[in-house]
Amino acid sequence: MNSRKKVAFYTLGCKLNFSETSTIARNFSSEGFERVDFKEEADIYVINTCSVTENADKRFKSIVKQAQKVNPEAFVAAVGCYAQLKPQELADVDGVDLVLGATEKFKITDYLNDLSKNDMGEVHSCEIEEADFYVGSYSIGDRTRAFLKVQDGCDYKCTYCTIPLARGISRSDTLENVLENARAISAKNIKEIVLTGVNIGDYGKGEFGNKKHEHTFYELVKALDKVEGIERLRISSIEPNLLKNETIEFVSQSKAFVPHFHIPLQSGNNEILKLMRRRYMKELYVDRVSKIKEVMPHACIGVDVIVGFPGETDELFLETYNFLNELEISYLHVFTYSERDNTVAASLEGVVPKNVRAKRSKMLRGLSVKMRRSFYESQIGSSRTVLFESENKEGYIHGFTENYVKVKSPWNPELVNTLQQVELTEIDDDGLVRFDFQTTLTV
Repeated sequence: MNSRKKVAFYTLGCKLNFSETSTIARNFSSEGFERVDFKEEADIYVINTCSVTENADKRFKSIVKQAQKVNPEAFVAAVGCYAQLKPQELADVDGVDLVLGATEKFKITDYLNDLSKNDMGEVHSCEIEEADFYVGSYSIGDRTRAFLKVQDGCDYKCTYCTIPLARGISRSDTLENVLENARAISAKNIKEIVLTGVNIGDYGKGEFGNKKHEHTFYELVKALDKVEGIERLRISSIEPNLLKNETIEFVSQSKAFVPHFHIPLQSGNNEILKLMRRRYMKELYVDRVSKIKEVMPHACIGVDVIVGFPGETDELFLETYNFLNELEISYLHVFTYSERDNTVAASLEGVVPKNVRAKRSKMLRGLSVKMRRSFYESQIGSSRTVLFESENKEGYIHGFTENYVKVKSPWNPELVNTLQQVELTEIDDDGLVRFDFQTTLTV
């Protein structure tokens, strides 16, 4: 195949998808393809899909059109969760030539013998029960931060979620391979690694192809903390029932793990949590937040919450709103419930009208803005370490403190990918924090 063929990628959805896109892209590069930006003309466009929300589904068609507008003759391939759940639906989209499921996506170049446009999209999609092996991944697209996949799939049966249908059973990378990937990332002068997966707290399950836990998430955290050269390690979303006290206490003493947790709640009402088949009650969630704040008062805590789940009355929503308002948390990720095919929740009674869902979402998003500002205000006057990013945004450079406070400074390319000791001084009109430099830690 012509070594000068160009390939472009577009990723929808989560950090895990970004890590996998990056790995797939490296596979293309190793076979002689040239990677270009998705906005540029390419011979192949690969779209890594998401199906967590209805909006992610709808965006797919517009992305295909975007690729066709740049090069109408380009070969378009779809991979990822949506491609596993509804392969024929994607194959029927005008312009799509190839659809690959959960196990096939990492072997995409095997399916590219002929890059001619197809009259109909070709589908290669396994039964999800066959997605029982692990493929390690990490992203290195952003010079300052990498997403390191440590786990895939999920054995939980939350009634609203299609991820087990899209990604299969819970399975983990081997501990040694995670450490090897972490070292490889560190060697590229990337300052921060974000651990990602579908259910990372379940790490160790299926590590060697069996169903038992060979290691625990706590053991993973301890091992990663010893890897030389890693400046920062950040834990992405972790279930409250799997975030143990020992992990929280270790992070509070760690040299690399930062005081930032993202913990899904979904509802502040136990009745709704039971309907969702979540594996905890709200009292346990309070315990997790309290423990974090006890040992790390400056920690940032993010929360996932779903509004408009079937059976959520006005009273139950207000219970969630008040529960969140009283918690010592830092921001919310608000998801408006959308019915998904082949889920239990789609057949539950008490459907909430979409206009009511939208109203509740707006209320919680407003609460999140207040929470984030309150958290930022609590950090004014403190000394923090900022990792600066690489993008020039309207004459400013941005970065994040270890506890996830976003700061801004006039653009200076010499700050890119450096860690700087700063004193947080004031909050800007746009909600970002200004600061005074103290000491340069790392260049």
